[in-house]
Amino acid sequence: MGIISWIILGLLAGAIAKVLLPGRDPGGLVGTTLIGIVGAFLGGWLSSRYLDRPISNDFYDTATWVAAVGGSLVLLIAYRLLFGNSRERR
Repeated sequence: MGIISWIILGLLAGAIAKVLLPGRDPGGLVGTTLIGIVGAFLGGWLSSRYLDRPISNDFYDTATWVAAVGGSLVLLIAYRLLFGNSRERR
């Protein structure tokens, strides 16, 4: 998969992560989208590096999607833990 495919996958993974983890995010739609893109890259890298699962060239590979959504969920949770209360204090 090329870089554009990973960005599209990240956008979709971010949307799926947002559906799986509803609530108000500190970054809004743009922040969640960026977290999805970075999460897709992170999930793909972690999957290929530590789980010995090579990155597939097929966009519709289930393991690639699970890794991308998993990476997005991890980053979204971390982002909420770090910056989640910043809007409530104002």
